[in-house]
Amino acid sequence: MQLPVRFARYELQEFLGGGMSHVYRAVDTVMGRAVAVKILTEQGIRDEEAKQRFLHEARMSGSIQHDNIVTVHDYGEEQGYPFMVLEFLRGEDLREAIRKGHTGDNANKVRIALEVAQALAFVHQRNIIHRDIKPENIYIEQSGRAKLMDFGIAKAEGLNLTKTGNSMGTPFYMAPEQVMGTNITALADIYSYGMVLYELFAGVKPVNGDTLQRLFYIILHETPDLQPLIAKGTPQPVIDLIQRCIAKKPEERLQSFGAVVEVLKGILAGAYQPPAPVPASRPQAAESGAGDGGLKIGLIAGAIGLVLIVGAVGVWYALRPKPVVGTPPTTKVETPVRGGAVVPVPAGDFQFGSNKSRVTLAEFSIDRTEVSNRAYAEFAQATGAPVPTGTPELPVVNVTFDQAKSFCAWAGKQLPSELQWEKAARGTDGRSYPWGSEMKAEFAAVKENPLAANGPLAVGSLTAGQSPSAALNMAGNVWEWVEKPHTPSALAVESLQGALKPPPTAAEPWHYIKGGSFDRGIAEALSFEFVSLPARFVSPNIGFRCVLLPK
Repeated sequence: MQLPVRFARYELQEFLGGGMSHVYRAVDTVMGRAVAVKILTEQGIRDEEAKQRFLHEARMSGSIQHDNIVTVHDYGEEQGYPFMVLEFLRGEDLREAIRKGHTGDNANKVRIALEVAQALAFVHQRNIIHRDIKPENIYIEQSGRAKLMDFGIAKAEGLNLTKTGNSMGTPFYMAPEQVMGTNITALADIYSYGMVLYELFAGVKPVNGDTLQRLFYIILHETPDLQPLIAKGTPQPVIDLIQRCIAKKPEERLQSFGAVVEVLKGILAGAYQPPAPVPASRPQAAESGAGDGGLKIGLIAGAIGLVLIVGAVGVWYALRPKPVVGTPPTTKVETPVRGGAVVPVPAGDFQFGSNKSRVTLAEFSIDRTEVSNRAYAEFAQATGAPVPTGTPELPVVNVTFDQAKSFCAWAGKQLPSELQWEKAARGTDGRSYPWGSEMKAEFAAVKENPLAANGPLAVGSLTAGQSPSAALNMAGNVWEWVEKPHTPSALAVESLQGALKPPPTAAEPWHYIKGGSFDRGIAEALSFEFVSLPARFVSPNIGFRCVLLPK
């Protein structure tokens, strides 16, 4: 295939590798972001079992979203080829990180272990068994965050995609029951995780064998030597945890990743936090440095077939008290002003973008809701602008960027910058959505929510999904203009040639819209995502809100 080439809405730019499926670095021409596109090959299509496993992985991965699990943005079929679109990662897999000594000190290793355990606890709660936990299937981003990936042989409860008697997994990390080909439960993942934990701290595999038969014998009958762990200065509580995970008999292991998480939190709290106790209600932030690893082709093209399913930067995020979903903040007070009441967003830093970079902003206030038809009609009557149609309490739509900006100026406000909008939407703790990091379609007017089947909801609706600043509908309902000048790609310009007259050009002003809409899926409502559009573009699913700066 001659690259670059268009595949659906994606421009494939670089072949990264693969076997039954090929993986490419690509650009999403609509969202304007880098992605990895995994396409099943002709050979894979002809292999019915491989095809079914690919489709199973796509459906399973696309339905789950977690900070420590690689995200699936999209999947489908194009020209007869099934494909998946994955989050594009920069960093290295855990195998490389161990080999190069990039895993840091014992405290950082425990943090990595905790993030992986939290990801596995999340999928186990959904009755999914990974069955191929190994260093190659754990990715360490440049920020230091760990992400679990490659659910190619994961098994959902009640689903069997393997032939009777077959044992799937990577031999060095397989549990005894996998070697025997007996019934596999979630406790097999506990065992494999313990073997990876051993390698993370010792720097060497816990078992080795010259032949597969010898390796299987060791797994079934011999206990890994603890001396390499001791020699590396592994804390005794970690060694104890490893031993409890890799017991030969499933009933002798820790019985859930919830239990593993609690043990690791205790280790961190007792061994690595500062001596002064930190109240549970006040999480302590610890910045993590970015690694120097670039994109690792081995990650995306991994041994058993890369992909994922759908973080936390630093120990504090993993240990912070989890907010109660949908609980209204009690400290936010609406201030009535022209054009709509505002809520305050305090000064300080927050985690911005998909990589959760730390950014500091001065204080500001933001409209609690999108601008309504009622508010915009008042502006139109005062200025001679076109009067909106539609129910007064619905968000105003079909407005250009400049019209939105004019309204905000009339109201004594301004359009939010990308940074202001995102801080108001997700708060300071790096969450993915206003209410937290779990996909909760019932909290947003999105395609999966039956309430939004007929269009956007009133601007004051769905209070359970409000942001930490108490702003409403910052996920779903209508996209919102933000002030973010942007130079589009050639493909982005081309994709809108039939949508505007005269056709758009890269030379004219383009800006971002953020937050998703009623007719798009919840995966597109992530607070850090955006779409770039010409400033003169209008649509029935695009509106806006304003910010107010202190005098």
